[in-house]
Amino acid sequence: MKYQALPLVERKRDGGRLEAAEIGDLVAAYVGGDVPDYQMAAFLMAVTIRGMDFDETAALTGAMLRSGRTVDISARRPLVDKHSTGGVGDKTSLVAVPLLAALGFCVPKLSGRGLGHTGGTLDKLESIPGLRTSLDPAEFATLVSRYGLAIAAQSEDIVPADRLLYALRDATGTVPSLPLIAASIMSKKLAVSSRLVLLDVKVGEGAFFPDESSAAAFAQLAIRLGETFGRDTRAILTHMDAPLGQAVGNALEVREAVACLRGEGPADLREVAVALAGEALHAVHGVARAHALSRAAEALDGGAALEVFRRWIPSQGGDVTYLDQPDRWPEAAARGALAAREDGFVGAIHARAVGEAARLAGAGRLRKEDDVDPAAGVEIAVAPGGRVRPGDEIMRVHASSLEQLAAALARLDGAVEIAAEPPRAAETVLCAYDKSGRREEW
Repeated sequence: MKYQALPLVERKRDGGRLEAAEIGDLVAAYVGGDVPDYQMAAFLMAVTIRGMDFDETAALTGAMLRSGRTVDISARRPLVDKHSTGGVGDKTSLVAVPLLAALGFCVPKLSGRGLGHTGGTLDKLESIPGLRTSLDPAEFATLVSRYGLAIAAQSEDIVPADRLLYALRDATGTVPSLPLIAASIMSKKLAVSSRLVLLDVKVGEGAFFPDESSAAAFAQLAIRLGETFGRDTRAILTHMDAPLGQAVGNALEVREAVACLRGEGPADLREVAVALAGEALHAVHGVARAHALSRAAEALDGGAALEVFRRWIPSQGGDVTYLDQPDRWPEAAARGALAAREDGFVGAIHARAVGEAARLAGAGRLRKEDDVDPAAGVEIAVAPGGRVRPGDEIMRVHASSLEQLAAALARLDGAVEIAAEPPRAAETVLCAYDKSGRREEW
């Protein structure tokens, strides 16, 4: 008898709950091709509107995890998996992952591509000529054991249910559902045999979670899911009203991350990377948080993380000479600037507008099949708090064409607020959540 999904769709539509076995059968049937997209889309919309309780969310996470294979990595050092919920200019992985490896952890990192106004780690890394992000699970595990890290795309046989469901959610307006977000992220994290899952949850207008309450709800749900599946999970909440750092765009962000690894990067990027690495020392080895942050800062400032990064890049085919010769990076076909129209201080730079402008310039995709231009993006010349006068350059746009340059500059109109007084400096790291889901002041 052919699998019948409609009764489950109708029950969830009407506010009912589903048993774990029912959710498991539904996911398996969809991956196996026995449930059409239109019925699964209806189910996802019902979940988005009606929600899921924790047991249903855990069942969905487990069903997605069981849809494919898992990756077991043998390593003498503790395995830590770092994940960001996404933001504008968020090149933190390019700094935090080698920093974690320099501190004695192994970091198996499955990453994604840009989505909407947010960038993707894979697109950023692939701006380094030759660097491969498509690795089979055996090569991925070998690189983690040998170099202390690997950053790769999710292969087709790891959590295939998530790949199928995410594409459907993106096309049907069902992305903003807390149970679906948590199940998607945690099923991928659980597929790799990490000891610790470390979440960087972005908060603000450039992030998926606009306020601290929604970010906290996600963090606590993800941590509880990790506990249910036997995985220590922690979270830090970080600010994302303005772009992180001063570069938004693939090659631009790689160059800024390398500058940070050299001790020259922007303070907010450095703070987030050190916070994540310090939290891993605190969680895994019980190091007091203040001392853990100090050790992480020393590893960054002393060049240990940069050395790890330099050794690792060639292991995935990347040309490491680009790190030392910035003139070799490609330049965008068209460049222009957003200038100040009045005298004062930069009071705010709206992250979402900057992310969307970078996307229009060619740094992101307007359609799934689009290519990205590694040279495209936006550079912030004057950060919030900086003084400007009429005509001063606030942002530089690097675009793939004159038409895209015009579109990006138009999107940046209104993205900057000029104030009579400098704004109060925003906190970068807001708080942490421990493995029990308790909030801790930072």
